[in-house]
Amino acid sequence: MDPMTSDSIVLLGPIVRYVGTETATLWFEMAESSTVSVVTDAGVRGSERTWGVHGHHYALVPLEGLPANATVNYEVFVDERRVWPPEGRTAAIHTVDAEGPVTLAFGSCRRGDNYSDESLKQIGADALAGLGNALIEQDPSRWPQALLLLGDQVYADDPSPEIVERLQARRSSGDGPQSAIGTDAENEICDFEEYSWLYRESWGLEPVRTLMASIPSCMILDDHDLRDDWNSSASWRRDIVTRPWWNDRVVGAYSSYWVYQHLGNLSPKELAQDEMYAAVRSADTDAEREKLLADFALRVDRRPETGRWSFYRDFGDTRLIMIDSRCSRNLDPNNREMVDEKEWAWVRERALEKTPRHLLFGSSLPYLMLPALHYLEQWNEAVAQGSWGSMSAKVAEKMRIGLDLEHWAAFTNSFNDMAALTRELSRGENTPASIMWLSGDVHCSYVANADFGVGGREVPATYQLTMSPFRNPLDLPIRAVNKLAIKRPAARILSKLARAAHVGPSGVEWEAEAGPWFDNGVMLLTLHGDSARLRVHHAHVDDAGKQVLTETSVLALA
Repeated sequence: MDPMTSDSIVLLGPIVRYVGTETATLWFEMAESSTVSVVTDAGVRGSERTWGVHGHHYALVPLEGLPANATVNYEVFVDERRVWPPEGRTAAIHTVDAEGPVTLAFGSCRRGDNYSDESLKQIGADALAGLGNALIEQDPSRWPQALLLLGDQVYADDPSPEIVERLQARRSSGDGPQSAIGTDAENEICDFEEYSWLYRESWGLEPVRTLMASIPSCMILDDHDLRDDWNSSASWRRDIVTRPWWNDRVVGAYSSYWVYQHLGNLSPKELAQDEMYAAVRSADTDAEREKLLADFALRVDRRPETGRWSFYRDFGDTRLIMIDSRCSRNLDPNNREMVDEKEWAWVRERALEKTPRHLLFGSSLPYLMLPALHYLEQWNEAVAQGSWGSMSAKVAEKMRIGLDLEHWAAFTNSFNDMAALTRELSRGENTPASIMWLSGDVHCSYVANADFGVGGREVPATYQLTMSPFRNPLDLPIRAVNKLAIKRPAARILSKLARAAHVGPSGVEWEAEAGPWFDNGVMLLTLHGDSARLRVHHAHVDDAGKQVLTETSVLALA
C-alpha cells in the first residue's frame, strides 16, 4: 500500500494495538464510512461501524474470548469484502501467556521518510523495517509481546521532503488553516489533515505495515508530536503561545494523537469505560466530534491535570507503566515537576497496587542520563532558579531551551520522587526482581546500572535502558559530546559544578555498562521468572538491498 494515495478501501491498518490473554483490539483508518469486521480462526468475531472526523473514518475493533497463549489467524472484511491479508498470505496475532516469558521490543525517534536510495543514505536503515523483515519469517509464538514506541513517532516540525511538497501545494491553494502562512511554521504540520499524512507515511509502508498488523503496540508522545522542546520551561510556553499558528497546531496534534495513538493504548475494558471515546462515537455528526476533540485538545494543553495520557499494561507477571513525561509537566520555575502532582499520584498508585516480578517504567525521556549530562542539567536547573543570582538565572534559562536541558535531571523534584519510590519498592515485602526505565529521545543508546543505596541481598536489579533512534541518527559533533559524557572525569567535573550551584546529593549512583551506540536500532528485553535479558540490535541495508538487523550486544541484567 502506498500511504500517500487514497485509492484503497483501507487507508491505514490493520494496526494491532492491545493483545492480552483473551482480548485484543485492532485499529483502522478507512477511505469511507463502512463496517469493519475482524474474523478469527478461533471462532471469535468483532465488528465496528466507523466514526468520522475531518473527512476521515476510523474504527477500533475489539475481540474478546480468544484462547490464551495461542496463535490466532485473522481476516479483515469491510462491508463483507475481504481486504486483509493480501492474497497468498496469512495474518495472525499471538495472545499472552500469563506464565511464560515476556519479550518487549522498544525504542523511539523515527522519521517516516521513504526507503529511496537517497533516504537510506541520508538517515540510514529503519530499525522497524529490519524488525518487520525478521518477524515475517518467524513463527508467531516467537514474536515480542509488544512493540513500545517511546516518543517522536512523527515529526510535526521536521516533515519529510515529500510532505513539505504537499504542505506547500496546500498553502498555495488556500486550503487548510491560514495561520502558518508566512511564519516560521509554514513548512510544518498544522492541522489534523496534515497530521494524518504523517501517520500514513510512517506506518503504511511495508514491512512496517505488516509488523504493526502483527505485534501489539504501546505508544507515548514526545516533543516532536508538537514541536521541538515542547514544554521545556515556562518561558518556552510564554513565547510559543504568542505564535499565530499555535492553537491550530495544538488542536491538530492532540486530536490526531488521541485518534492514532492514545485510543489503542487502552484495553477493551478501559475503552468501554472511557467517557471521551463514548462521546465521540455517539455524536451525531463529524462536526460534533471535531468540536469535542478541539475543546479537549485546548483544555489539556492549558490545564494538563484535566486529562491523562499515561497508561499501564500487564504482561503476565510484568507491569509496564507508561508515563507521559511531556504534557503533564508543572513548569512553575520555583517548583518544576516532570509530572504534576495528580499524574505522579497515579504513577505511584499503579506502581504500588500489585507486586509484579518485573516493574517497567516507560518514559520518552531517560530517567538516568549519561552521568555528565545529568549533572549538567542539575546545575542548569539550580542556576535557572537563582542559585547564582538573577543575571545568571536568565542565561541559564536560555541554555535550558537552547541545549535541550529538560530531562528528569532538570526536574529535581520529580527525579527525587522517582528515587524515593524506587527505594520504597525495593524495601517492600515482595520486592520485584527488577525495576527498569525504558526510554528514548536522546538519539543515542546505552545501558546503565543504578544503585539507590538500599543495601541488602534481595535488592531489585535497577537499570536505565535507552534506545534511540529507530531512524533519525545524530550528527557527528553531538555524538562526540555523548561519548565524552560517559567518561568518569567529565562526570566528576560536572558533579562538582552542580554542587557549586547548591545541588544536593540524590543518593543514586549509576554508570553505563554498555554503549553509547548511535546507529538506528531497537532493543528487545526478555523477562522470565526472576531473569532479565537484553538484546541490542542495529539496522543496516544488506548486499541484497534489504533492511535487516544485526545483534550488537547481549546482556544479562538479572
